[in-house]
Amino acid sequence: MLLNTDLMIAWGGTTKKYEKDDVVFYEGDDAEYYYQVLRGSVRMSNMGEHGKEFVQGEFTEGKSFGEPPLFINEPYPATAIASMDSIVMRLPKSNFFTILDEYPSIQHDLLRVFAWRIYNKAIVSRDITIHNPEHRIFSFLRLYKKRHGDGSGIPIPIYHTRQEIANQTGLRVETVIRTLTKMSAKGIVVIRNRKLYF
Repeated sequence: MLLNTDLMIAWGGTTKKYEKDDVVFYEGDDAEYYYQVLRGSVRMSNMGEHGKEFVQGEFTEGKSFGEPPLFINEPYPATAIASMDSIVMRLPKSNFFTILDEYPSIQHDLLRVFAWRIYNKAIVSRDITIHNPEHRIFSFLRLYKKRHGDGSGIPIPIYHTRQEIANQTGLRVETVIRTLTKMSAKGIVVIRNRKLYF
């Protein structure tokens, strides 16, 4: 967790409950708050033509989201949507910057978070533009396992639907289903009772 909740409350942080698919903020809204997930999950995404969603990032408990526009006075580049029933804390922009001034260690932690996000975005962008569907899905699953696995190498359940994997990789859901079936036949993934393991 980047910011301690007690610290956020002391500096004017407030919490709000969101039901699944509620919007936290819209693409194009002015960036006025720092947001952090206390419980649940929030995704930032853009809608393409024909209503196709492209997920820019998924943020779970303890993760912050939507910070870059705060630093450059630009609107949000994507819409933030609750992926499940969630509780989110928000902190006014001016108070967030005061905290950064008062606690240099938090600035350091934030820079590390930004660096990882930029690195991961570069990997995803590379995979989407130059690699085939199997490689895109494999890269997504590898990153998911790196974040959520215990390092043992034992397959873990992937808590994303085929549609969500499509949204994360820029593929059509039909392509994801077909490719996962091929990956299962090769032993790259395990599909058991329609559940995916990697």
